[in-house]
Amino acid sequence: MNDLTRFTRRQALHGAAAVITAATGAALAGAPRLVHAAGERALLRAGDQKGGLRALLETAGALDGLDYDIAWTEFPAAAPLAEALNAEAVDLGPIGDAPLIFAQAQGVRIKAYGVNRSDPYGTAVLVRADSPIRQPADLRGRSVATNRGSIGHHVTLRTLAAAGLKPDDIDFRFLAPPDAKLALVAGSVDAWATWEPYTAVAETIDRLRVLRDGRGLSSGLSYLAATDRALRDKRPQLADFRARVQRAQAWSNQHIDRYAATLSRIVGIPEPAARLAYSRRRTTWIALDRSIVDEQQRTADFYLASGLLPKRLEVAGGFITV
Repeated sequence: MNDLTRFTRRQALHGAAAVITAATGAALAGAPRLVHAAGERALLRAGDQKGGLRALLETAGALDGLDYDIAWTEFPAAAPLAEALNAEAVDLGPIGDAPLIFAQAQGVRIKAYGVNRSDPYGTAVLVRADSPIRQPADLRGRSVATNRGSIGHHVTLRTLAAAGLKPDDIDFRFLAPPDAKLALVAGSVDAWATWEPYTAVAETIDRLRVLRDGRGLSSGLSYLAATDRALRDKRPQLADFRARVQRAQAWSNQHIDRYAATLSRIVGIPEPAARLAYSRRRTTWIALDRSIVDEQQRTADFYLASGLLPKRLEVAGGFITV
């Protein structure tokens, strides 16, 4: 038995599982079905956020020599990806530490089986260049747009706490990244909390200003998570996929320009923004050990203290080694 399986595996919460929203319904309706026929290649259904994972693998040539097929479904953020995982419309996907906590607290049957750490600068609270908000304390009484349960939500809460403010000192507006950016540019909200590559695009194209970046506030942890069913039925493919991602990451860290060009093409963002987003993240895949679980537990406990979880979530049951 490995170290992780010895952890307490108490059920996180017994609340209802997340409901598929109208925003993701169309994407899920077209998701490929599992391949069961004998002799056919296995199908791994990969969820992605803004095409980043697919761009990484394609640029590094890490998809060569597959003995299974991959079907990609793209999502704008972690929340709809988590909903797709909950519905078993995809088998796996990348998800940040904060949205993983929210998903597991809602009863989504997924486990993290790979982990990386990035420089969290790009997880940031942004304001317009002409905004009178100059420091986090100025957010009191202001409106901040972000995804509920996202890493943007998390960094906002941390920003408030560091400034001596409470969550109810601001007006949260829970919007998807594209809508949140439009609201900020139009002046409908005072600030927007988001992540890469949205932050890089906002800085280079929209000329938005970083009020507070995530350094010292966010762990920078992100995970590969898979459904319990996929972990049962497709474990060899999941392990191979993770290994390819890790190799691709190491390669792309040495070939940033080529990766940025592919990311720009797949995601549809300007190449300078793609290069900025990737070069400052400096993502590295690390061991999924007890220290990671402890760090994740601290983030979950912070959410509990902030009043966003109804009871303490024991995160250890949400990790697995394959």
